[in-house]
Order: sequence, then structure tokens, then C-alpha cells
Amino acid sequence: MDWNFATAEEVTAALRAGEVTSVELTEEAIARIERLDKAINAICVPDFDRARASAREADAARARGEDRPLLGVPVTVKESYDIAGLPTTWGITEHRDHVPAEDAVQVARLRAAGAVVLGKTNVPVGLQDVQSFNEIYGTTNNPWDHTRTSGGSSGGSAAALAAGFGSLSIGSDIAGSLRTPAHFCGVYAHKPTLGLAAPRGMVTPSAPALPTDLDLAVVGPMARTARDLTLLLDVMAGPDPLTQGIAYETRLPPARHERLGDFRVLVLDEHPLIPTGSAVRAGVGRVADALAAAGAHVARHSPLLPDLTEGALVYTRLLFSGAAARLPVEVYEQMRTLAAGLDADDHSLASTRLRAMAFSHRDWIEANDRRELHRQAWRRLFTEFDAVVCPITPTPAFPHDHTDAMGRHLDIDGVPYPYYDQLVWAGVATMPGLPSTAVPTGPSPEGLPVGVQLIGPMFEDRTPLRLAELLEESIGGFRMPG
Repeated sequence: MDWNFATAEEVTAALRAGEVTSVELTEEAIARIERLDKAINAICVPDFDRARASAREADAARARGEDRPLLGVPVTVKESYDIAGLPTTWGITEHRDHVPAEDAVQVARLRAAGAVVLGKTNVPVGLQDVQSFNEIYGTTNNPWDHTRTSGGSSGGSAAALAAGFGSLSIGSDIAGSLRTPAHFCGVYAHKPTLGLAAPRGMVTPSAPALPTDLDLAVVGPMARTARDLTLLLDVMAGPDPLTQGIAYETRLPPARHERLGDFRVLVLDEHPLIPTGSAVRAGVGRVADALAAAGAHVARHSPLLPDLTEGALVYTRLLFSGAAARLPVEVYEQMRTLAAGLDADDHSLASTRLRAMAFSHRDWIEANDRRELHRQAWRRLFTEFDAVVCPITPTPAFPHDHTDAMGRHLDIDGVPYPYYDQLVWAGVATMPGLPSTAVPTGPSPEGLPVGVQLIGPMFEDRTPLRLAELLEESIGGFRMPG
């Protein structure tokens, strides 16, 4: 068996049955990385010596009768997570020598579950791009087409999974950073409900690793199957032991349904602010067809759907005001001057981004109030539906583009659109803090992966995850050639 493409579930079963050892799995994974990753550049910080030691420890623990959820399973970790003794740079050159002394909460949970960490995966500078490249580690290529991006900011993790470098990975998401790379690389990812998984230690190198609550941003699992996502989320979920974890434990409600035909699903393939490319529209259609064929209730419209235009504008205000919050004072004043010069009738996404970068606290409170109204609207929607199916971005993976981000354009079926406008689909789930599972749907005409997201009710993460599992059984997934 090619263990490099076995699921974590299969690997765990084989380890328990004594069919393979963690040392064998780890050596096979390392050999594959050393053979193939030069062309992909997914693993930017290998940690092979410690991985081998962890594998030996895992085998010894199993020989003693121990059994943990990921005991002996090789995994990777996004570069932005602190791992004691390894650099955490976020791709920022001035932090190339930053080496934390303590593991992030999620890395500690991986280790406690018995996982073998092979190394860290590549990211864009500051995690602020839909591509993964930086001056420290270079560019990560899409395993399906090396001329194209693997996505960002968890692009290294998605590429690693698609290429068979470890069974699982962990990433983060504020603007589709889990979902977009999964969509581009043909793997699975889950953006948890906001606040479900503790993010401490997934922090910019200049900041201390404190147990703070992040706005919009989450940490979450990536895998090659939907069932593996659930396995890893169960390891990751739960409050920080330094704060709410002192008093609370996590018990997620079960999925609303166990049969595909029982789901009530709203399917969207159009956004008022950006068109959906034909390849992605076809992917949404394949999911809708699979649902309908199984007898699920499938709707294309609902008066309960929150206003997508206003939702995108609220999301943009929250996202870009947060990104600009720590700008130097002189830069902030420049943003305020530029924003003041905008036409009052200009409500484009570009103008909204600029105004958000000059936000006052009063402005942020107003945007947050609008978010709470949207959350209430989503609660009403989920009394009639169990999930929403929609795009993650308008296109499959696009060619590498390392020009200035603010001047880039995204080609959608031959027509250019502002590069950052593609984030509106990610914001549908991110702005209200809803869980969203990225699912591969089949190839584009060019043979590139195409995925969709399944958005579920807040803290009912098992509902989109279970729907993803059932769809995987129905429409299948992807696998790179060996």
C-alpha cells in the first residue's frame, strides 16, 4: 500500500493492527518529500530528525499499550504556528531569525494526540495573500500545475497534502486561507466556528503568544478526506486552557442528518459583486446535482438569505480595519487623507477597503453592530436550511503573479477584476463566524481542482462536516500520481 496517500483514518487503523509502524510511515513520508518537494516547495522548514525521534517514541508507546487519536501519524504544520526550536517568520524577512521557545496550543494538542510533525509549510508574507511566496522560503507551486499558485495563506499545507507529504495539516483562515488553498489543490479543509479552536501561538513574530480572542480569524484542520477533517477537528477544538478552558469543555452537537437525502440545502453560484467563473459554476452544479439525485431538498433562492452585498461590505470593513490597525501613525494618517478624498457615492469594494484602513473605533463598532444583525439573519436562515453551498473563489488556481497586490487583477473567463474582490465569497462565512467546509467537486476543463464550501450553522460544525463526508462518497475526490 502507498502509505503516503492513505488517509489518517486508514493509517491509524493500520498502526493499531500492527500492519505498519510509525517509523516506516515517517521514513516513507520523508523520502517522498526529499524526492518531490524541490519542485513544489511546500515544506519550508523540515524537522526530520525530531520527526524520526517522535516516530520511535510513538511506536514504543503503542508497544506499551497506549492508544491516542493520532499516535504515530505523520502531519505538517503551517509556518505561522509556533513550534519550539523552529523559526516562525510569517515570511517576513526581519523575523527570519525568530525562534519561539514554546509550542502553539494546537501544536501541543497534535503532540498530545501522538502526531509526528514532519515540518512546517510555506506561507505568503504576513499571511496576507491568496498565494504563498516570500523572500525567505520562495514560492510554493500548485502540485497539479507548477505554473500556478497553491493558494494562500495555508498554501504550503494544501500543496503538501495534495502531494502526499503527511496525512494531515493545520492552517488558519481569515479570508479563505484554509478554504482557498484546499479548493486550488483538490483537498479538504474546515474553517471552524469563530472561537471553537484556541489560536494561542499562531501569532505574528513581533507579538507575544497570549490567549487573546481573534476577530474573524480561526485555526483549523486540512486533510485529504472529509472524515479526516472531523478526526483532526476533534483534536483541535476546545477553549484555551489559560482562559475559558478553566471553566468550560467543548461538546459539539451532532450533525443534523446522517443521510444525504435528508439535508435541506440552499445552493448559490452568483454573487452581486463579482461573477462566478464557468469552471466554479460547474463545480457548484455538480454538488447540486448530487444532492438532488440523493433526494435532498435543494433550493436556489430564499428570502431568508442575508443581503450578500451588505455582508461583503461589512466583512471588508472588519477585515481591512483589523489588518491596518497596527500601521504606523504616519501611514494611518495617509489612509485617512486618502479616504477623505473619496467620492461619497463611491461604495465599491476598493473604496470600502481604503475607508476601512482609516477606521476609528466608532466606525468599527458600527460595522460590528451590522455584523450582529447579519448573524441573527443567518440564524433565521438555518431554521429552514441545514447548509449553504457556494463558491470559495470565482476561479480555479491562477498563474503565479508576484506584482504589487493592490494593482493585480483576477481573470474570470477572460475579463479582469480587482484582485481582492475575490475575497467576498470567503467572507460569506467569515464575517458572521460560521463554520465552512471546503470540498473538492471534480476537475475544471484544464484538469485543475475545483472546490466549493459548505456553510453551516454557528457551532454546528458537525453538520457541514457530515455533509462533506456524504458528498465525498457521492462525487469522490482527488489524488496526485505517485
